[in-house]
Amino acid sequence: MSDPVEEVKAKPNAGVTAAQVAAYLKRNPDFLSRHPELLDAQVSPKRHKGDGVVDLQQFMMDRLKTDVAKLRADQDEIIANSRDNLNTTERIHNAVIALLEAESFEQFIEIVTGDLAFLLEVDVVCLCLELTDVTSRRPKHDGIQFLDRGAVDRLIGKNRKVWLRDEVEGDPEIYGGAADLVRSDAVLRLAISKVAPAGLIAFGTRHPGYFHAGQGTELMSFLGRVIEFGIRSWLDLPKP
Repeated sequence: MSDPVEEVKAKPNAGVTAAQVAAYLKRNPDFLSRHPELLDAQVSPKRHKGDGVVDLQQFMMDRLKTDVAKLRADQDEIIANSRDNLNTTERIHNAVIALLEAESFEQFIEIVTGDLAFLLEVDVVCLCLELTDVTSRRPKHDGIQFLDRGAVDRLIGKNRKVWLRDEVEGDPEIYGGAADLVRSDAVLRLAISKVAPAGLIAFGTRHPGYFHAGQGTELMSFLGRVIEFGIRSWLDLPKP
């Protein structure tokens, strides 16, 4: 069935009359259901039924417009969140594949402290280990920070495994000279081995709100487990 608007497009000099529009809507009663955005531009007629009679038509039309706008906003938010989740999943998968392809322990650490920042689209990644009798304050790799004993529990909390912070000033104890860059971060506790020092890995970004408490932590936790397993495997350490 022809659409009067399309007919006008086909005939630039023609005009659409009110009668044509009304006739088309009568022939297509579901038109506004299929194009609810058109309701936003419509003005509903006022009906007068005499003194003391309340007409709820305008109220119902306004409420319908509000409901349509809210549904549209909710739909846009769901789509945006879904796309963000897919992007995050893809980044984590690429990071895990890179770690699995390491050919030596040194290369594994270089990927953790270097390549992961690019793969996860953050500004800095730091691996932190507590000092023990056998650890040294002179790391062999950039991105490794040594912490005083008990610092992991103090920094992340005794019972917390993942900590997402939306707005923070970077801690030099964690990020060293890169602390000034960090305005949002994700901090993960690492339980590498029962004979290894306590540790954590931190992902920092210059964008406030990049990480926040409302985000799911499953993917980040999975990445932390892969890093734990990788270090433990390369050094032939027992499980925690």
